[in-house]
Amino acid sequence: MASCLIAGAMTLALASPGFTLSWTHSVEKIIWRESWAITGTGLRLTEAAVKGSGAGMEPGDGAILRNGWWVWVPDLPEQAELHLAASGATGAGWRLCDSAGTCHDIGAEPGHALRLAPCGATE
Repeated sequence: MASCLIAGAMTLALASPGFTLSWTHSVEKIIWRESWAITGTGLRLTEAAVKGSGAGMEPGDGAILRNGWWVWVPDLPEQAELHLAASGATGAGWRLCDSAGTCHDIGAEPGHALRLAPCGATE
């Protein structure tokens, strides 16, 4: 089932309601990855993973080491939208990939936070 996501000024067609966000921590230079699901009312975080630990990069409660990643399911309520910092400090932005492996690099340029929301969501 295809889904739609607003990413800043772009509209992204996704192969399914699930997508991953990944980025490199600006200080520790460690990769962080989150899996999200588009629901009828917002966005639900289904899993988080970090490739190591350090300042602000501690694995969450119940994390297990799987294939070199600390993986856990965060206790976070559904979010109406996400705002991703676009500091330019990481040398790259965010990588958003759908279940079919189609990826988009977003928020690479410094500027205002990038808003992610299901299509049809109002500001």
